[in-house]
Amino acid sequence: MTDPRYDILFTPMQIGPHLAKNRFYQVPHCNGGGYRDPSAAAEMRGIKAEGGWGVIFTEQTEIHQTSEITPFIELRLWEDQDIPAIAKMAEKMKTHGALAGIQLAYSGVNGPNLYTKEVPLAVSPGPIRTFTYDPVQARSLDKTDIRNLRRWFVNAARRSQTAGFDLICLYGAHGFGIFQHFLSRATNQRGDEYGGSLENRSRFAREVMADLRDAVGDRMAFTMRVSLDETIGDLGFSNAELRDFIEMNGDLPDMWDLAQGSWDECSGPSRFKEEAAQEALVKGIKELTSRPVVGVGRFTSPDVMARMIRQGVLDFIGCARPSIADPFIPVKIAENRIEDIRECIGCNMCVTGDMTMSISRCTQNPTFMEEWRKGWHPERMNAKGDSQNVLVIGGGPAGLEAARALSLRGYDVALAEAGDVLGGRVTRERKLPGLSAWGRVADYRTYQLSQRGNVETYLQSRLTAEDVLSFGFQNVCIATGSHWRADGVARWHVVPMPGAGLPVFTPDDLMAGRLPQGRVVVFDDDHYYMGGVLAELCAQAGCEVTLVTPAAFVSDWTRNTLEQGAIHRRLVENGVKIVLNTGVAAVTAAGVETACAYTGTPGRIEADAVVMVASRTSDNTLYRDLMARQADWADAGIRSVKVIGDAEAPGPIAWATYAGHRYARELDMPDRGDALSFRREVTALQG
Repeated sequence: MTDPRYDILFTPMQIGPHLAKNRFYQVPHCNGGGYRDPSAAAEMRGIKAEGGWGVIFTEQTEIHQTSEITPFIELRLWEDQDIPAIAKMAEKMKTHGALAGIQLAYSGVNGPNLYTKEVPLAVSPGPIRTFTYDPVQARSLDKTDIRNLRRWFVNAARRSQTAGFDLICLYGAHGFGIFQHFLSRATNQRGDEYGGSLENRSRFAREVMADLRDAVGDRMAFTMRVSLDETIGDLGFSNAELRDFIEMNGDLPDMWDLAQGSWDECSGPSRFKEEAAQEALVKGIKELTSRPVVGVGRFTSPDVMARMIRQGVLDFIGCARPSIADPFIPVKIAENRIEDIRECIGCNMCVTGDMTMSISRCTQNPTFMEEWRKGWHPERMNAKGDSQNVLVIGGGPAGLEAARALSLRGYDVALAEAGDVLGGRVTRERKLPGLSAWGRVADYRTYQLSQRGNVETYLQSRLTAEDVLSFGFQNVCIATGSHWRADGVARWHVVPMPGAGLPVFTPDDLMAGRLPQGRVVVFDDDHYYMGGVLAELCAQAGCEVTLVTPAAFVSDWTRNTLEQGAIHRRLVENGVKIVLNTGVAAVTAAGVETACAYTGTPGRIEADAVVMVASRTSDNTLYRDLMARQADWADAGIRSVKVIGDAEAPGPIAWATYAGHRYARELDMPDRGDALSFRREVTALQG
């Protein structure tokens, strides 16, 4: 039975000609699949329908070949042969009474057209604005182009209707959609009736909306996704101007969809953005329009969700990342199972699927984008195999997920952890600056295990091969983690770095509370979050910090998690000196010797200590010892021994939870031999 505090989240609400069954609104989000993996994307959305969402949207869908964003892989609706793929998505979305929405996008100045080789068209001429700085410029739309563009939106809307969608979202937020480009003076320097005043800059949106209502308005609802604030100064589309725009055009769409001006501002990770971070920008906008309003803010708390609606800030709770971490949030709130929600940790691992043109992952939900490919359901496991029990060694993210999922399959599980607390690396990393939300990875799984009668947990249980052989377990899963190297071996150094006389600290040292003092060089050859976080930690502890990296950016890989710029700014604010394109060649008694990453030009930095953020070594001694005694397995009753997670090969936390889940799914399953371990779409050859 639903807690009365949350009843307001389950009240229906009208959106144009359609009635949404509740206030849970999965806003458009990418998934790394797009046109390449439409069945995987469709099944993922269908799982959200089963999870109780009232409204479910696709990711951005390109409407015409004159504007595409290769290498990024989104949906395409260029012609009729694109309809079957998106129709499958609409069908899946509607299986449990949700409204199905499609986001139509024309990328304009963001579309380099590297695949179609068309000349890009933009509101005003200028260089293409992409993540990869493509050396391409767009020409300005003339009046004929604008008429054509209006027609292309109508064509796409008709195809969307044919495909079975209920709602159309016109994309004009995050700096990516043509509607924002018309509205913003930063991208609209036109001198005709489409430029200048806000009324003129609103003209294109009014024209397209009128066209769509004439074409398909009898059966489809229309939302407009617009930026809350571009946060780029006087030239940008500000929050004040947004309010003027909505007051001027209050009834233009059937719903207003409000999101921050840039993607990294809107979807910033938990290290830099709190839950409901956009509330101040949204508050009061509902008073300017009779239409419902949806907003986002990485909502994970039902109390915050209910408050936002009860206080009149929003009508719908917009979620992208939380709906990925747990597609069943609405069902769990309805059934008063709040403690069973897998809360989003805001790590933005899901975003990296889009940024790397690969299939997306989620740290909390390892079944994300595997619903069709592998048949994994986020709430249901496959039936137990013919063995009865499993010993899981290691209580980090891989071991915790393996134990949780194995118990759901029906195995008797013993979880042995060498330390005195569960969580492994998560327990240590959650104490670092800005990473407290990451502790949810351990908290969720620890709680779930505590509710399972077929799981026994043993702390302070460091095991040897002899111990394991004496226990009598049929299956042994080794998830003993890894540790950071102190010798600098990573990408810059493939053999240990020369060093003498200076204290060298690893991330493990700092996470254990052993901090350097004085002048500290942080050498980051890992390039994810750890180097930047530890530089910040040392600076906050009073050290004089220089961060050295061979990369062209601080924490280079975090460009894929939308936080690289925020990390750089945070380090500068903390007084950290940043040295890019430079490697540490050797550690000396006086500091470090450096070398330019391109020319090898030597340099020196005086220091009292070095923090080496290089690579990690798997803690797999127990696994190797057991493999060496494979002849003794049968007598000990052991059927299988498997190493997983960081103990097999170190990676991000998402890799560990995936490894644990995969182990649990595949135990006792038939060996597939050389067969592919997942399904994929295969392109049909054209004659």
